Amino acid sequence: MHDILTLDKRGVPGCFVASEEFKPAAAAQGKALGFEPAIVWLEHPIQNKSADELIDIANRSVDEIISYITGD
Repeated sequence: MHDILTLDKRGVPGCFVASEEFKPAAAAQGKALGFEPAIVWLEHPIQNKSADELIDIANRSVDEIISYITGD
């Protein structure tokens, strides 16, 4: 969260990407920092996924990530 905040302060567009398990922690940290980043939530867990499953998750998320980065 600190990295995306630093980029935001520099005018660099981006988004925070995390698995759904971390929603409460991200909300708490965002509130503490006074920052609401663009967030793309991935299914949880991801560590036990095969390469093909991870590619599928990435393919389903990439358009949303790109839209945050480009401002579309």
